[in-house]
Amino acid sequence: MTISDTPASSPDFADRSDFEEADRGLVSPPLSATVTAEDGRVVWNFDDTAFLDEDCPDTAHPNLWRQSQLCARAGLFEVTEGVFQARGFDLSNMTLIEGDHGVVVVDPLASAETAAAALDLYRSQRGERPVAAVVFTHSHLDHFGGVLGVVGPDDGVPVVAPQGFMEHSVAENVYAGTAMLRRGTYYSGANLERGPGGLVGMGLGFTASTGTAGLVAPTVEVRHTGQELTLDGVVFRFQMTPGTEAPAEMNFLLPQRRALCMAENATHNLHNIQTLRGAVVRDARIWARHLNEAIELFGHDADVLFASHHWPTWGSDRIRSFLAEQRDLYAYLHDQTLRLLNQGYTGTEIAELIELPPPLSAAWHARGYYGSVSHNVKAIYQRYMGWYDGHPASLWEHPPTETAERYVDCMGGLEAVLGKARTYLEDGDLRFAAQLLRHAVFAAPDNADAKELLAQTFERLAHGAENATWRNCYLTGAQELRGDIGRTSIGGGDMSAALNVEQLFDSLAVRVDGPRAWEHSLTLHWHLSDLGEMYRMTLHNGVMVHTRTTRPADNADLSLTLTKPQLLALLAGKGLHGVYHSGDLDVLDTLLSLLDDNAPDFAIVTP
Repeated sequence: MTISDTPASSPDFADRSDFEEADRGLVSPPLSATVTAEDGRVVWNFDDTAFLDEDCPDTAHPNLWRQSQLCARAGLFEVTEGVFQARGFDLSNMTLIEGDHGVVVVDPLASAETAAAALDLYRSQRGERPVAAVVFTHSHLDHFGGVLGVVGPDDGVPVVAPQGFMEHSVAENVYAGTAMLRRGTYYSGANLERGPGGLVGMGLGFTASTGTAGLVAPTVEVRHTGQELTLDGVVFRFQMTPGTEAPAEMNFLLPQRRALCMAENATHNLHNIQTLRGAVVRDARIWARHLNEAIELFGHDADVLFASHHWPTWGSDRIRSFLAEQRDLYAYLHDQTLRLLNQGYTGTEIAELIELPPPLSAAWHARGYYGSVSHNVKAIYQRYMGWYDGHPASLWEHPPTETAERYVDCMGGLEAVLGKARTYLEDGDLRFAAQLLRHAVFAAPDNADAKELLAQTFERLAHGAENATWRNCYLTGAQELRGDIGRTSIGGGDMSAALNVEQLFDSLAVRVDGPRAWEHSLTLHWHLSDLGEMYRMTLHNGVMVHTRTTRPADNADLSLTLTKPQLLALLAGKGLHGVYHSGDLDVLDTLLSLLDDNAPDFAIVTP
């Protein structure tokens, strides 16, 4: 059974232009077959994609297999004179723009190890150019996490990012980071075997590396469209695109090179309006408008378009056509969802009704390898209407386990449900078989037959999925059902040093165990002597509140004078060495004891 996001029309497999452009400009393949961490652990293996050289098997959708073949191209590529990309080193691309004396690094991948390997490859071909500046196009981990592989935190190199970058990168990767990483393990297929029956890619790239992630706070903020910066002699002209693929994102033109970077706003697939790992719902209307603005601003001034994923597009006419189709893709989904919700349809119903126009459905770059028409429509509905579908019965439903027990009871018990599920499987209705078996597993989580039948259903759904992240979710769900819960990690690392004090305290507030904290009322005064900042922190009604102040807190239970490095050490459990204090130190012990430790390896397809 093939699951296609856009069934109205199919692209032409005889069209090989994407392969020609993905191979164009190859300067050098990778220097070695693997990238390793300091402890010898392999964080990236270029041979993992070797199986994609074969013809598409029955266990993968042919469109997804083709996309994965394109994303597997690895090495250093010349985009245009003085502009290079390291592709196939991670989920994303790292772009290297040569300046007067050094090189400007754009989006240094997800891990320090892969970013360092990409920079080594560049230098092996272009000489030992120093890193003159770093540019983060947006606030997603795979575009900044490898920064410590190209610069040190105290190197004094300019780090450029769009306005709001730190706010949104912290919100995703710190405040809600544990849950997003856990769900990200499923949609990325991180724990799947690499091969035709397992991980074949993510649509945006093969997968994310598992090295060390870090963060260096930006030193230069881009605030408005049309703003220009000269970095090592290279002129960057920016377009701000907040609310598109990321809450803080920007495109830029290199007018001297006639090269346009579209960040992650226009890539060779339908992107997500809401990613399956979880994130703030994006604005498809604004996304389309920013793409239209990019055509007007840059469409006649660029001879090549490149992005933070996939391969470039060459030629002014083709660039404008590509951007126009990407614009129409998001505008169509937005407008048709709104049209139908205003006729009373719910998000789930609309997702079954919408098909893309044939020209978009036939465009390879508009296919749903990463986002999908189905879940994007539901995200647009959610943005406008929220979780409630308008039916009063939806207001106060039982949680999943209690609901499942009642459904299974209504259907005559577990064996009856399993029998019905097998019938639907035999009839090819995998979707409803999965719905039934979900109830069976939650009602009887120790029943091996129910779990195995659902695992088989997920596998069959995966093998027919054009969307890579759907495939990975199905296969990882089957893995969990068979007892392999899998670990949640991209290899470690710590971003806390890059956070400001307010963000550090916010990251504590979301860990307070409210019910355990109800009975406590505490006041602390924090003086960050190296920053010249003071904060009053209270814990009351299970809520931690912190406020920046200009004077010591009245009647504080505990006052602490320390540097930011000492604060980081304290929060990391390394004690109070060198910290001056007055008042009751037990207050600090009480506060820290009320913080939950995040447990990242929670179950998803089982109770």
